[in-house]
Amino acid sequence: MRKKDLIRIHDCAWEIPTSYRGDMRVPARVYTDEQMLDSVLADRSLEQLVNVTALPGIHKYAIAMPDVHEGYGFPIGGVAAVDATDGVISPGGIGYDINCGVRVLRTTRTADDIRPALRKLAHSIAREIPSGVGRGGAIRLKGADLDAILREGAGRAVEIGYGEEKDLAQIESRGRIDGADSHAVSGDAKERGGDQLGTLGSGNHFVEIDVVETIFDAEEAARFGIHENQVLVQIHTGSRGLGHQVATDSIRSMMKAMPKYGIKLPDRELACAPLHSPEGEHYFRAMAAAANFAFANRQIITAGIRRAWQHELGSDERLEILYDVAHNIAKAEEYGGRKLIVHRKGATRAFPGQPVLIPGSMGTASYLLVGKPKSMTETFGSSCHGAGRVMSRSQAKRQIDPQELRGRLEKMGIVTEAQSLKGLVEEAPEAYKDVDAVVEVVVRAGIAGKVARIKPIAVIKG
Repeated sequence: MRKKDLIRIHDCAWEIPTSYRGDMRVPARVYTDEQMLDSVLADRSLEQLVNVTALPGIHKYAIAMPDVHEGYGFPIGGVAAVDATDGVISPGGIGYDINCGVRVLRTTRTADDIRPALRKLAHSIAREIPSGVGRGGAIRLKGADLDAILREGAGRAVEIGYGEEKDLAQIESRGRIDGADSHAVSGDAKERGGDQLGTLGSGNHFVEIDVVETIFDAEEAARFGIHENQVLVQIHTGSRGLGHQVATDSIRSMMKAMPKYGIKLPDRELACAPLHSPEGEHYFRAMAAAANFAFANRQIITAGIRRAWQHELGSDERLEILYDVAHNIAKAEEYGGRKLIVHRKGATRAFPGQPVLIPGSMGTASYLLVGKPKSMTETFGSSCHGAGRVMSRSQAKRQIDPQELRGRLEKMGIVTEAQSLKGLVEEAPEAYKDVDAVVEVVVRAGIAGKVARIKPIAVIKG
């Protein structure tokens, strides 16, 4: 795709019209600035977005957020709303890490308060929360115990001792997606996830100890309970191997089923089925269960962080949840009186007044935003979800020296706890877009407003 194929709509949005390709049912729209558009055009992400417009039942347009980059089926940073009556559901529009999401915890401490204990605190958190590829933890659930987590999500984690009822009020959908069915989750998926609750995983998943650097909106900051120099803790992880297996099972099933429904798509990675078909309903129930598993996972990780906090700081302070939001999910929502299934893959819900959590790359900044009314008319209540990769993991490992990176982070005052230096270089700042520029696009588009910029002082990774 070339720049001349796009029509500029306004300052930070371009559209690919249906005349670009004959199978497009709706246009494709990308939110970005002119400088980042060149990097977006450098990979297949916009071609993938055009492919999304061919989905049966798609409504209005397919959307790419400014952190967009190439993914499986849908681009990461993609949003598509499909009619809930006669549309389809596509696992590629949610991704393999179902309900990968972000949670932010508030503390009453400042950076100066915890700096003397920071290294010990980071190490203690790393001990409490196992991390790494396929890594399991001390919690091993099966049978009815695992089924209860899949049905009830974070609420069940609270019931068995990992938090309090008031935690749930600060989680998207109270930490539970309706329609979950534990019986729709395969035995293989349950086997993979049975010992992974309370664990971090690898890749871009992390726990960070952060400090509020700048407040942009004092009124919203006060409403969210934050102030300058306050310490926050950020958690980024999802449904681990269980969610990955749910996606694998469903994609395989839908690839076989598409000919039965007469569905032809430009990319097999967009494998889908009508929402109200046996395959579509089965996937939605299993996806909801995996999402609930992820909400429970972040709840149990929160309990581990609270324990480490108490152990290293000798404090009974209870770290409060500021918010927890999913960014790989499909949800039934209503827009303009029409019920739609909104696929968000690497995109964060941004309803008006809601906290919007935007983690940056390791060693740079993250943002707390607030959703604005325009998100409901322009982007199906959605915003970007992070900085967005510009360098593949394999490329990062080839080009970045791990010892130099660790030394650079230390000089910046950032303590690192990582299971492997290879995992560290995959998430180096230069592997990602400029998060400040990404956030500026959604702010200028009126999708969300800036509340605070936060910077890391400790990073715990798989």
